Order: sequence, then structure tokens, then C-alpha cells
Amino acid sequence: MKEETKIVVAGRHPEDNFGIVNAPVYHASTVLYPSLAELQKTHAARAAGERVVSYGRIGTPTTWSLEDAVAELEGGYRAQVFPSGLAAVSHAMLAFLKSGDHLLMTDSVYGPSRIFCDNVLSRFGIEVTYYDPLIGAGIADLIRPETRLVYVEAPGSQTFEMQDIPAIADVAHARDARVMMDNTWASPLFFKPFDHGVDISIQAGTKYIVGHSDVMLGIVTTTKDCWPVLQKGANMMGQTAGPDDVYLAQRGMRTLSVRLKQHMVNAIAVAEWLKGRPEVHSVLHPALPDDPGHAIWKRDFTGSSGLFSMRLKEVSKDAIAAFLDDLELFGMGYSWGGYESLIILADPTSYRTATTWDNTNPLLRLHIGLEAVEDLIADLEAGFNRLNAAK
Repeated sequence: MKEETKIVVAGRHPEDNFGIVNAPVYHASTVLYPSLAELQKTHAARAAGERVVSYGRIGTPTTWSLEDAVAELEGGYRAQVFPSGLAAVSHAMLAFLKSGDHLLMTDSVYGPSRIFCDNVLSRFGIEVTYYDPLIGAGIADLIRPETRLVYVEAPGSQTFEMQDIPAIADVAHARDARVMMDNTWASPLFFKPFDHGVDISIQAGTKYIVGHSDVMLGIVTTTKDCWPVLQKGANMMGQTAGPDDVYLAQRGMRTLSVRLKQHMVNAIAVAEWLKGRPEVHSVLHPALPDDPGHAIWKRDFTGSSGLFSMRLKEVSKDAIAAFLDDLELFGMGYSWGGYESLIILADPTSYRTATTWDNTNPLLRLHIGLEAVEDLIADLEAGFNRLNAAK
């Protein structure tokens, strides 16, 4: 089936639910058994890794519907839902790492993931080395005997470097390390992590899968070999997600294809317009032909999302505030992936350790929503007029 069709039908089983199109919402904690024999049979099946309804936290048809759909779209074996994207990141790491292990983490990683590494993994005796996201196969020089995970994110958070994931995966697997990826930017629609050597794929379902800025959710998909480790770790840590949130994620996912394609079209149009502005130093968007990561993006990805950054020419903080404060359509907020447009000021020098970032040209990250492009451009143009007046 084509991707657009999979998005609509994956994980749905109307024949099991009286013909109801969407999987019902099971609000469940306690599950009753008709006999001791049935209870023991269910627990034996669960211990063997089978999917059975045994307790609300372990899963219900509501959670399985979403998990199955995401796993099928990404090309993985099975998936596990978590209550937020960061919960998915942190518990995936904890499932595959132990004291004495070494983690290689891209220097362009999502900020909260970095904070977790620095403040939690370090307390458990897990060493983290941040590496240049453009290192490619050169990561071989950083892998040690105790390296268990290589963490990738493409494009990089805020700075949008494109990583050569197949090259990194080839090296990592040759040294018995697994590859874990944050695939939130592209979603399952525009990047197939398991076709490119990834073992564990993480998404903040909060973003494009939900799509409406009203639900927190994380999802981790793995290969068949990695699945028992993730599932056991999630169960031991008590991880699950509320059924109403899972239901909203299911519903949002059914329109992922039409939404994400429009985000892509709108974002590219705005990015191209920004390139022509005299106030703009550069636009960081891998789908643009002159972007340094365009060749890798074109080789490995089938589309792009609504998130990218631009760098302004050197300008005062007051002028930046004048630009941002009175935007009408661009809200200032730290999430993205919803239908609305967003913009934030970022400073990569505040966290980069393995690579150098010069913030002389201030960085603004934009998420382009589903508004009319002409209106978004008019809003930004008015902002530039205010910026110029405040210089």
C-alpha cells in the first residue's frame, strides 16, 4: 500500500469492534479473570511476550491500535507509547544502557534529551560523549568497547545539520553498538529509520502525529531484536499513556499525510522568501537546494516538515524584540507540529560542547503552520519593518 493509505488503515480493526471505524477508548486498570486457570494462562502468555489484556498499564486495544499503526508506518517491529516525547527518550535510553556503558550523543540533540544525559545518566555511571553531527563514518574514532548506543537526530534540533545515518549505522553495528534516533522532524511519513540502519526510533507524538497542540505523547519503535529489551524496561518503569491521549493521537495520525505535505509546502515557500530578505544572514532548511545537508536529505528523506531556522544579520536585542513581540500569526512557544505557526529565539552557544557555534548572527527557529502563506509572509514582513525601525 501507498503511505497515504497506510496512514488511514494501519492499526484499525473495525471488524473487532462492531464495525466502529476508530478503536474504542478503553479506560482500564483492573482486568478480571473468570477462573484461576484463565488467569494463569494469561500471565504465562504475557511472560512469553504475547500481547494479552492483563492489566491496564500493560496495554489495551486502544494503545495497541496506535502502536501498531506507528510501527507499520516506520517499518519497525513493534512500538510502545509513553506519556511524553521526553519520557520516550529517557526510558528508551534507560532500557538499553547500564552503569559503565558509553553513549555517543549528537551535539545537535534536542535540549531536554541533553539535560537528561547530563543530569540523570551521569548519576548512574553512564558516560556520554557529544560528537559533531557531521562526523559520518568518522564516528568510528569515538566508539569504545563499552559504547552501547549511538544517538542520532536528523536534522539537528535548532541548527538543522543533516546526519549521514546509514554511514554511522554501518560503523556502529560493526562495533556491536545500537543506533537510536529521534525521528520527530520527519515523522514516519518522510523518513523510514529502519531502512537506514536505525535500531530504535523515537518520536514526540506530541508534534506531528497528534498535530493539534493539545496532547503530550511519546512513541518508541524498535527492531524485533530490540523489542524485548524496550518492552521489559517500559513495563518495569511503569510507563504508559492515558487512553484519551492515545485516542486523540490515533485520530490525529489519520490526517498526517495531508497535514504534513501542507506544512512542507508552506515552510519551503516561507523559507525561500526569507532567503531574499536583506535582514537574513542564512536559512537553515535541508530541503533547500543550497543547504549544506541537501544532498543527504534528498538521498534519504521523502519530504520535509514545517520546522526550520533562520539566522539574522547582526542586530541588537531590542530590534529582535521589536520583530518578535507584535507578530500576529507567529506565536512564541517551545513546541511545534500543530496547525499554528510558531517562532522562538535560540542560542546554540549555551549548550554546544563538541562543536563551535558563532551566535553573532542570531538564530530564530520557525514552525510554519497551516495558515495561508501570503498571510504568514505579511506578518513576517511587518516584523522586519519593526526590526529596521528599532536599529
